[in-house]
Amino acid sequence: MNADQRPMTTARLQRLKQKGEKIVSLTAYDATFARLIDEGGVDFVLVGDTLGMVVQGQETTLPVTLEDVLYHCKMVRRGIKRALLVADMPFLSYQITPEEALRNAGRLMKEGGADAVKLEGGTNIAETIRRLVEAGIPVMGHVGMQPMKVHQYGGYKLQGQRKSQAEAITADAEAVQSAGAFAVVLEKISRGLAKELTASLKIPTIGIASGSDCDGQILVSYDMLGLADQFNFKFVRRYLNLADDIRSAVQAYTKDIRTGKFPTNDESFE
Repeated sequence: MNADQRPMTTARLQRLKQKGEKIVSLTAYDATFARLIDEGGVDFVLVGDTLGMVVQGQETTLPVTLEDVLYHCKMVRRGIKRALLVADMPFLSYQITPEEALRNAGRLMKEGGADAVKLEGGTNIAETIRRLVEAGIPVMGHVGMQPMKVHQYGGYKLQGQRKSQAEAITADAEAVQSAGAFAVVLEKISRGLAKELTASLKIPTIGIASGSDCDGQILVSYDMLGLADQFNFKFVRRYLNLADDIRSAVQAYTKDIRTGKFPTNDESFE
């Protein structure tokens, strides 16, 4: 088994940073997409609470429940052979007490098959991260723009532009690292701040809308593939336009049925 086929681990992700090799990640929500994304060579797959928006049709990630993430995590687990599987801990599944966070994170690993969990927050949840890590649960942090605080921000706004904001984000990232997180997502912060954090932190930084200097990058797969074309974000590069392809395919299918061109004799049984 060569290096590219070995299952990814948190330790291997950290070694990628040490070697200066970029880390690649995408979200997945079902077994089919997980298998294709895994075969495409990503290092870790995130079952993100973004499922609330791109799968459930919610306006934010806030309505997503632990049971929702568990349901999708089980499916994604069946599709992955190599990539590390990280599960988002949704709103209010870890903020109440460290003990409840431990219980819920344990379910994501025991029932969902996750290899690690991801928590939004910094200094305010450092104790919780430490508690999970002590129990043997790998934790990925998430600082900068935190979607769970969208109503506090007044929208999905760039963070860290003011000196006080940048200092707070830096403190959050350092707290996450000190608490034992193996990596941290930097979302929607200035490229300069992301570069500084990437240079100062010993753990890998995973950027989204934070420039190219992070140790790795993550995107929502539905955005990258052009499926969620109702969203149009500056930081997303669409490698396909599947929404248009699917519409065209369905229109062709509909036309063939209505004109009697499908199914043909070759597509039928005697």
